[in-house]
Amino acid sequence: MTEEHDRWRWNRHTIGWSLIGNTDAPLAVILIHGFGANTEHWRFNQPVLAKATATYAIDLLGFGRSDQPKAHLKDEVGESGSVQYGFDLWGRQVADFCREVVGRPVLLVGNSIGGVVALRAAQMLEETPGLSPCRSVVLIDCAQRLMDDKQLASQPAWMTWVRPLLKTMVRQRWLSTALFRNAARPGVIRSVLKQAYPSGANIDDALVNLLYQPTQRDGAAEAFRGFINLFDDHLAPQLMGNLTVPVDLIWGEKDPWEPLAEAMNWAETIPTVRSLQVITGAGHCPHDEAPETVNQQLLRRVQEHASAAPD
Repeated sequence: MTEEHDRWRWNRHTIGWSLIGNTDAPLAVILIHGFGANTEHWRFNQPVLAKATATYAIDLLGFGRSDQPKAHLKDEVGESGSVQYGFDLWGRQVADFCREVVGRPVLLVGNSIGGVVALRAAQMLEETPGLSPCRSVVLIDCAQRLMDDKQLASQPAWMTWVRPLLKTMVRQRWLSTALFRNAARPGVIRSVLKQAYPSGANIDDALVNLLYQPTQRDGAAEAFRGFINLFDDHLAPQLMGNLTVPVDLIWGEKDPWEPLAEAMNWAETIPTVRSLQVITGAGHCPHDEAPETVNQQLLRRVQEHASAAPD
């Protein structure tokens, strides 16, 4: 089964994406990576899902093979070609990709911030005139965005005093660039992966390299600056509360950054969430750390929707 790599022109930017599987299938899966990752992070999932249906992976603007335009923050005057990185931008990118490139019913699957992007895209598709192509959303260790201003009440009291200074500092491009360059080193990447993948499974040179290579492009630090300044943006529970399509959760039991307890709370309190599957021993990226188990869950969702796709 061959893999197609292509480029898509969107809002004057070039977007990288890949496709494996039957292009005539009535349903498509769209895989949306997390922060700092790219289409290749679905290396163990896309080929397996493609045996069941057409499976796309997309590089969000600022990551992977997509363009990396200069960032401007909410209250900054944008330069020519600059963008305001955030979930409205990425959500619109994915929603437009669904309609302009995929052109059929879709199952959106997102890991980490890719989960929030998937939810925002699903919401945008529902708000657009005509039948939404989105049939459901699967969130894999979705970002809870604990540093957002709207989450302040859940943070320690000292954070109230620290936040103004923190916000002032991370706005500085020289500092965000320095932080990014320090983090974008193979040794640091491997160290972070050991936290994200507590079992250690599948932490290999190929994984380090697929995360490292895009960081060496000239504009790589810009998406980082935009992201670390997202103190007032969409939160997953709010987005899920406005959706009509079902949402399924897949969560690593030992995720060090997005607590399983909060995912359990979502499953208990948000009506659109219909299931929570916990991946034993896995961390923040169970689709790559324990792909066999996650693929089984994803294939169940594909099979569930495939027969209903033409409706």
